[in-house]
Amino acid sequence: MIARRAAAASGVASDVRSIRNVCILAHVDHGKTTLADALLATNGIVSQRQAGKLRYMDNTEAEQERGITMKSSVVGLVFRTGGDSNGQGSRTFLINLVDSPGHVDFASEVSTAVRLCDAAIVVVDVVEGVCPQTRTVLRQAWNERLTLLLVLNKMDRLILELKLTPMQAYETISRVIEQVNCVLAEMFAADVVRQRDEAWQFSDNAQVRIRLSLCKRSSFILFFYHSLRI
Repeated sequence: MIARRAAAASGVASDVRSIRNVCILAHVDHGKTTLADALLATNGIVSQRQAGKLRYMDNTEAEQERGITMKSSVVGLVFRTGGDSNGQGSRTFLINLVDSPGHVDFASEVSTAVRLCDAAIVVVDVVEGVCPQTRTVLRQAWNERLTLLLVLNKMDRLILELKLTPMQAYETISRVIEQVNCVLAEMFAADVVRQRDEAWQFSDNAQVRIRLSLCKRSSFILFFYHSLRI
């Protein structure tokens, strides 16, 4: 399986349109490296039984001893999209998966990772919810305009530790999703206000008069001008 994966990866690597860089972001101990192990198992790099225990991406002695990620590391995974029974319509991608630290002391590693990536997998412990470092990594991903994928982890804690009923578990999950959406909504609103302030700062009365004369003919400028007045 490893040989087939390597052959497939080498074939895809020559086509930049089929390469995606994806990083895993989360608060410390929310399960980034465990998720990375599970994804590695899909490519046969580690066995399913070792996933979550091996911590393959934590490849330094200090990381293995402390049980946390301290340096970003990357591994290539082959991913095939679904097609018909004959394989028609499917595509093969090379996913460069970046596992980044979750501890605040290694935030610079996260900053470097998000600048290199096209998308981010944001892992949230469903019991702990959105934590301070979760907000930080969401902000970093938002600033780089990454496509975000939310993964709610440690679902078993709802049953084994909290002893929740199905309805209570559903409400807890919904609340965590709402927390993430609220953080992103705050960032969106802050961007709108900042862009509005910057646009107003670099306009003068002459420009405003010009906009007024153009408002009747351009709906886009009308919207832009009214946003400045608010």
